[in-house]
Amino acid sequence: MRHTRPDYERPRALYMPRTRGAVTGLLLILLGAWGALIPFFGPNINWSYMADPAWTWTAAKGWLEVLPGVATAVGGLLVLVSGNRASAMFGGWLAVFAGAWFVVGRAFASTLDIGDVGQPVASTDLKGALLEVTYFTGLGALIVFLGGAVLARVAVRHARDIVATEPAPMAAPMAGADVPARDPAMYDESRDVTRARADQLAAAEPEPRGRTRGGLFRRGLFRRRHHIGV
Repeated sequence: MRHTRPDYERPRALYMPRTRGAVTGLLLILLGAWGALIPFFGPNINWSYMADPAWTWTAAKGWLEVLPGVATAVGGLLVLVSGNRASAMFGGWLAVFAGAWFVVGRAFASTLDIGDVGQPVASTDLKGALLEVTYFTGLGALIVFLGGAVLARVAVRHARDIVATEPAPMAAPMAGADVPARDPAMYDESRDVTRARADQLAAAEPEPRGRTRGGLFRRGLFRRRHHIGV
């Protein structure tokens, strides 16, 4: 007989422990929130594209940053709370596509006519490269990696997802404790082994030699008669 973990009544092929995607789901939520919000509060910390004031909305920000960021956060939430393999895989694929859009979205921005976020506001080439990595390419690559890790983990069914039920060994009752009635279906072989050993010991033990007065007299009388006959 087999059963799933205690929070499920019967084994199901799509069962998955909720703890399996906890860390990855949380990371995806944080990365999605960063990608969706950084274009709005970035100017306050001098970390932004173009020279737009903070918390200003543009179509380019919505399509290239907010949309993939929200999709990543939703995918991470599905992975975090899901106890079902199918919904967790959907969340993983959603994160993968959102991360890929972070990487290649700006290349298709002019073709799709969704606007452009412009150039990074940077005083050095190093800062410009770091802005590119934290806003788009590096952020998207990390999201794709985590989404792929989710898909790899939930695509297979681990042996620990299914537990074989076996009767637990019964401990010896303490003195004075109430002993529950035994299940008639359970058979205790130790009682028969103990009884067989006791019977063998009783059969092998020699009978004690007589120590009574009558026994001594009979042995002496037998010896005396034997002597007279000789």
